[in-house]
Amino acid sequence: MKPRIVLAAFIIPLGLIIAAIPQNTTVPYKLTAHQLLAESNLRSKYVSPEQVAHMLVSKDPTLQLIDVRSQDEYDKYHLEGAVNIPITDLLAEKYAYLINQEVKMNVFYSNGTVVANEAWMITRQLGYNNNYILEGGLNYWAETILNPIKPANTSPNEEFARYDFRKAAGTALGAAPAETLTAPENSQPATAIPIIVKPKKKKAAGGC
Repeated sequence: MKPRIVLAAFIIPLGLIIAAIPQNTTVPYKLTAHQLLAESNLRSKYVSPEQVAHMLVSKDPTLQLIDVRSQDEYDKYHLEGAVNIPITDLLAEKYAYLINQEVKMNVFYSNGTVVANEAWMITRQLGYNNNYILEGGLNYWAETILNPIKPANTSPNEEFARYDFRKAAGTALGAAPAETLTAPENSQPATAIPIIVKPKKKKAAGGC
């Protein structure tokens, strides 16, 4: 019975997410339901807060953060350099050049991971690559990068090393108390998204 319960616990939320995917009338689906189910179970679609923090601090040009929450939530607080594409507008033609490309590493994020997972599933079902999910969303980002908890004195050295990195990264990124997430006056300025009328798909120079 246990395997069935575990499978049901995964398939039911997956079905709800697939049901939430906007009706596609322009781009043919490239993955079957079975393929999508198999890929959804992979951890490789997640990017850790530490990796994103490292890329932000080092100003890695290959990182593209995509905030899939509403514009109101985005205006109150968003990660540095993130562009706002609400989940309801994900299939809009004007954003295709951002989502369907093989140059930058797109990282979807929302407050948790449900909406970001929806965005990932939509883009994967359409066959798009280079799209990932911020592990834990903004809630986990606040816990790990903005307000990391110091390990106990008995913790192994790697825990202290992880804490030191998180604290340094948070400071470099202008970390502030968690309440900043809901304080418009402390939010990052909105990042304008350039609209390209006739987007041209770029080719990656070398491996990604």
